[in-house]
Amino acid sequence: VQLQASGGGLVEAGGSLRLSCAASGSIVSINFMGWYHQAPGKQRELVANISSGANTNWADSVKGRFAISRDNAKNTMYLQMNNLKPVDTGVYSCNALIVTSPIIRLPRRFWGQGTEVTVSS
Repeated sequence: VQLQASGGGLVEAGGSLRLSCAASGSIVSINFMGWYHQAPGKQRELVANISSGANTNWADSVKGRFAISRDNAKNTMYLQMNNLKPVDTGVYSCNALIVTSPIIRLPRRFWGQGTEVTVSS
């Protein structure tokens, strides 16, 4: 199983970006999917996650500015980032809890490689 994150780039403050995270490989089902942010010199922190039933959890710092969604048919998750601020700069990584065996239906956690976002002031 692989997670491929994409959509990062350089944007001015107040701008928008849309990140994608596509899962591929031997997938039976995907439970939670989530986005994490690691600012330069800081620890990685949860931005938001979403369940297979579209229940979400959010970091307070992005509420009202970011939106998370997923397309279960495409095994893909999205993060729409609006009104970006310089503090949003960093690497955004995705992870997912994925069931890979139809017999042993225990989910495993997989990480994508991250996509870099730079917000200029």
